[in-house]
Amino acid sequence: MRFSVVASRLARLPDPLPPPPPALQPGIAADTNDDPRRVRPTWPAPTRESAVLILIYPDATGEARLVLTERPATVTHHAGEVSFPGGAREATDESPEATALREAWEEVGLDVAAAGVRVVGRLDEVAIGPSGFRLTPVLALADREPRFVPDAREVAAVLTPSLAAFLPDARITRGELERDGWRLEFGGYDVEGRLVWGATARVLGQLGATVAAGAR
Repeated sequence: MRFSVVASRLARLPDPLPPPPPALQPGIAADTNDDPRRVRPTWPAPTRESAVLILIYPDATGEARLVLTERPATVTHHAGEVSFPGGAREATDESPEATALREAWEEVGLDVAAAGVRVVGRLDEVAIGPSGFRLTPVLALADREPRFVPDAREVAAVLTPSLAAFLPDARITRGELERDGWRLEFGGYDVEGRLVWGATARVLGQLGATVAAGAR
């Protein structure tokens, strides 16, 4: 999908925003609980503020691309998972936008001025129960392809998939994992051989739905 088309469609975000595909919502497998007395895990309402940057930019051919990062296996939270640049809000951050841009600078060396980055809005907040984060996705466009300089302490790899891979007709891959003795089932996107799921997949799904809605 051409960057110019995406930029035009995101010039005015719909209100309310379209939801991501339901298949991206993780859930506990129906056959996991053989004992009806077993209590399924619950988490308190997330209170830790965080933000991620959804950066869309044109590559050398004018194709709209996104920036994702693979986290090292050595980090405390979400090791080995794929996510947007982002993290917890610090006391000096005036807004979620400030958090997202600061984290993008720290993680992948995003130079806002050099790439011509401008924030155009936010997608819906996402609650991440297990880690206690309340995540704000900040949406931004860059006039030029950024030069990425990843911090090896926080980023194992920088991924730059085409935005078209997350439109509503994109293939959703099913996966599962064990957590706290429960088997979770979820839908996600295959990005360069990595399965992207959870909050990141839901944000990607809503982004794709929002871009598609702009064509109507």
